[in-house]
Amino acid sequence: MKTRSIDLFDTTLRDGTQGEGISLSSDDKMRIAKRLDQAGIDYVEGGWPGSNPKDMAFFTRAKSHRFQHAKLVAFGSTLRYGNTPDTDPNIQALVEAGTPAVSIFGKTWLFHVHQALGITDRENLNLIRQSIAYMVAHDKEVIYDAEHFFDGYKDNPDYALRTLEHAARAGASALVLCDTNGGTLPQEVAGIVRTVVARFPDCVIGIHAHNDGELAVANTLVAVENGCRHVQGTINGYGERCGNVNLCSVIPNLQLKMGYDCIIPEQLEKMTAISNFVSEVANVAPFDHQAFVGKSAFAHKGGIHVSAVMKDPSTYEHVAPEIVGNHRRVLVSDLSGKSNIHYKSDELGIDLLSYGDKVPEIVQALKNLENEGYQFEAAEGSLDLLIRKITGEWTDLFELKGFRVIIEKNERMEIRSEATIRLLVNGEEEHTAASGNGPVHALDIALRKAICKFYPEVNQMQLSDYKVRVLNEKDGTNAKVRVLIDSVNNGTSWGTVGVSENIIEASWQALMESMAYYLQQQKITTENHS
Repeated sequence: MKTRSIDLFDTTLRDGTQGEGISLSSDDKMRIAKRLDQAGIDYVEGGWPGSNPKDMAFFTRAKSHRFQHAKLVAFGSTLRYGNTPDTDPNIQALVEAGTPAVSIFGKTWLFHVHQALGITDRENLNLIRQSIAYMVAHDKEVIYDAEHFFDGYKDNPDYALRTLEHAARAGASALVLCDTNGGTLPQEVAGIVRTVVARFPDCVIGIHAHNDGELAVANTLVAVENGCRHVQGTINGYGERCGNVNLCSVIPNLQLKMGYDCIIPEQLEKMTAISNFVSEVANVAPFDHQAFVGKSAFAHKGGIHVSAVMKDPSTYEHVAPEIVGNHRRVLVSDLSGKSNIHYKSDELGIDLLSYGDKVPEIVQALKNLENEGYQFEAAEGSLDLLIRKITGEWTDLFELKGFRVIIEKNERMEIRSEATIRLLVNGEEEHTAASGNGPVHALDIALRKAICKFYPEVNQMQLSDYKVRVLNEKDGTNAKVRVLIDSVNNGTSWGTVGVSENIIEASWQALMESMAYYLQQQKITTENHS
């Protein structure tokens, strides 16, 4: 029975944007902040208003929005030595941000106090006390981030604890222990957190972990286990250097495995969706192998694994994927067995019960093709056609008689690509030509021209991505390549694959199958409706 709750503090919009390749406009920040609010996050740190105009613009916009659950937080440092709170630009920017809460970081490690700030131990303590007291006097909830706390504690535990005492006495609502360099080990975190919790029994103690040692999640869970009740992190683990702790991993672990209340189950079911949303807004490709929410988190490839999962998913899944809004995937490859084929066929809508004798042939065909360099994990369109071809359910809608591709570069340094195709479509030979930006583009246009007279619906689909992978690099320009083409129509997407020593031939295979699969699906849909 859950009796313990955790305060979730998201810093994607501030610490997350310090990660390489992450940049968010004020509009982007507003969109993400709204989703974090809906996701049940308690505190959303929007940025550092004293550091740049973009963050200040975000806070100005946010004033007109009413958050339903989350408290918006502005971030800043303690006041600069020599200033007073009412003259310090950073402190005044925090006030002007208009947020109900602020997070202020101060120096804990004497190495930074002496080297970075160039001030005395006592002067640093005064900066912490004055900054927090001033914000409390302005009716702000203050969350104090003790920067480099673990390094500072290991260097001088007495002084590190004194910085927390000054923050607590000044009115901070939470004392957050930061592993700023991300190099602390879990056993160190456990012991230090226990000491801090015992020293400040009436304070909320928090953890802010970085991932430089690949230990951010472990350190956060250990910190909570030893008394922390405030957790800071980012969606997808975005952040400086190796990133911050990933809330998409921490929240499910805390809630599903450690018995803490973080968010309601309905919000947990949207964890995968918010992970994908943030990566989309940040224009960063999702990490497929991310725990809980990644595309591969519940993907099964080995035949023995798939056979067991079909009987009971818990045999190879530590939680049900639906709990975090993800779903189970079964892959097919040279490691596949009959169970993979049956599962995939059901997923593709192919009834193999009537073709039981064909399953071994399908498995062997897959193994042979994968040995040649084909890969069907991301090419379900090609897999569908392969299975239907072996079972006799695939009828060729067009047959290639030949194609030619010409690439010309003239004296003006202009490159011209032209493709000619001869096809047999419904017993009629079609001979078409087309120019394009490149050879594959020209082939695409020529192929559409050849078949659209018979199947005009082909113009409703389009190619959305084109990837080339060299399979045997040691062969240089003579290497075999694998081409993967992604196609889309009305929100539905599919992948097809081609392999050859000739990149144009590999592209043709994938291109032809992308259209053949689409027309096959259209035919099946029409038959089902008739």
